[in-house]
Amino acid sequence: MAQVLQPLNIDSHPNVLVGTSTSDDAGVYKLSDDLALVQTVDFFPPLVDDPVMFGKIAAANSLSDVYAMGGEPLTAMNIVAFPDNELPLEILSKILMGGAEKVAESGAALVGGHTVRDTEIKYGLSVTGRIHPDRICTNANAKPGEVLVLTKPLGTGVMAAATKKQICPPALYEQATAAMARLNKGASEAMIEHELRAATDITGFGLIGHAYEMAAGAGVEIVFDARAIPYLDGVRELVAGGLTSRVAKETGDALAGKFAFADDVDEIDRMMMLDAQTSGGLLIAVPADRAESLLKSLHDRDAPESVVVGEVRPAGDAGPRVVVR
Repeated sequence: MAQVLQPLNIDSHPNVLVGTSTSDDAGVYKLSDDLALVQTVDFFPPLVDDPVMFGKIAAANSLSDVYAMGGEPLTAMNIVAFPDNELPLEILSKILMGGAEKVAESGAALVGGHTVRDTEIKYGLSVTGRIHPDRICTNANAKPGEVLVLTKPLGTGVMAAATKKQICPPALYEQATAAMARLNKGASEAMIEHELRAATDITGFGLIGHAYEMAAGAGVEIVFDARAIPYLDGVRELVAGGLTSRVAKETGDALAGKFAFADDVDEIDRMMMLDAQTSGGLLIAVPADRAESLLKSLHDRDAPESVVVGEVRPAGDAGPRVVVR
């Protein structure tokens, strides 16, 4: 995508405070000295069979981009592709019902949308939020000496693959869908409360991919402790049993030379950290002396799995990269 966007000169407008150059979670457009818009769009096919739950997850995933920037969602618009000549409209109604519930929970207003006929269901939101221009949280602000906090466990990609193969344990399905449907609103509020300015959310590029975008944007090295990474209960066992991820391999190939695993990091962890996530948590950089306070705020704000997973270091001779030890 970077190659496709390069000739378009998208970031040239003087009011664009955050554009495409750092692969950030949302764009930010300055309206005045104390007000800017945060804008994003995301949609995808179902990864669960329950249409209401799919709507909740897709909406939470879309809203997350605004939360990752430290913004407040204001309005949302539905984006729908649906085979209405093959499936009953009741399914679409349930998807939209789930999405509307999450938009209402965020405090934003649902103001419309657009629907097209397609051979495959797809759903998501275009979201507009607001933020003060001096308080933007981006993936390009991490500083050496800060530690990294992850607010949700990994494993939603494995859960989705297992669900398609009808081998997903019910307990894992319940845990994963609850995590994906949970807004990152509380995590964002804790981040704002601590006046932090570096974060991203973990979605389709996996933990390694999004962490590399942070490293490249800030010109630093991101170092993860493999033993500290939280996982959904049961996903490691599914991978150990032979469940594989095509997406993890593609991400690894795309980032070749930009990340490194220590020799003692096992293959399961390697795949899981590269695998795509849906509506994942925030990865937040915080000064070490404020990490304990941030964790307390996160735990109090519906982000109970939040843990310190790594640190930010100066880039070495290899340049910006991600290291897992």
